[in-house]
Amino acid sequence: MPEDAPVVDPGPQQSAEPVPAAEDVPAAPRPRRRRGRGRTALLIATAAVLGLVAGTCTGFVIQADREPTRLAPLSQPVVAQAKGDGPEPLSAAHDHRVKTDGDLRKLLLSRPKGTKTPDWAPEQDGWLDLAGYASSLDHSDREFGDLIKSEFRRGAGVSWTVGSTYNTQIRLVQYRQEESLGAADRVSWWDVEDTRSWPVPGANDGMVYLFKPETKPGYLPLYKAQASASRGDIAMEIWIYDSKPIPKSKIMDLAKRQLERL
Repeated sequence: MPEDAPVVDPGPQQSAEPVPAAEDVPAAPRPRRRRGRGRTALLIATAAVLGLVAGTCTGFVIQADREPTRLAPLSQPVVAQAKGDGPEPLSAAHDHRVKTDGDLRKLLLSRPKGTKTPDWAPEQDGWLDLAGYASSLDHSDREFGDLIKSEFRRGAGVSWTVGSTYNTQIRLVQYRQEESLGAADRVSWWDVEDTRSWPVPGANDGMVYLFKPETKPGYLPLYKAQASASRGDIAMEIWIYDSKPIPKSKIMDLAKRQLERL
């Protein structure tokens, strides 16, 4: 070939091996999808719950169709109902509430003949309200609060005087006793120091006291005797004041007679 002859590009060389057709090429294998363990467990649990519910419903249906089982007979025989009127209410001799729920003033001792009712008596028509009773005691402000705490219900009293120096006061104070035993507690609260004391027969907490006389220059001596006891929800309180010594027999006699009326 001459040197100035043009060079012809022979083009891309083809391989001598034949090219396979598309349908002859094998397809690549697809990756397998793994089934999660949680889904399997959930299916099993759901099936178990459905089986339990179905079994329960079936049991209820079967039980509803059955006749109810009869209860065993009672071992105690049937008691026939009594006929006729009921028992009569208890008398005052057997039921103290018949007395104490009535007119409390009727349980007080009567004022002796020849005596006078003092002008300073705190009771009105025999009744003694909370304020009037508290005002008749020492430290009335404190006593007023203590009486409320003790569940004061009502009170009754009678007072009389003989001459210008002797006077007697009797109080019956009733308590509700819903939270505490107000009557018995009240009897044990009195300040009875520097006294001589004796028990009142027939009363568990009944006592009489004779105090030492109070003396002050220019004044007559003041002698004081006291008796206290409780019966149920009522506290009994008796005071005697005089310018002369008070015999034990006088305060004891009043205490006994007043307790008998309760």
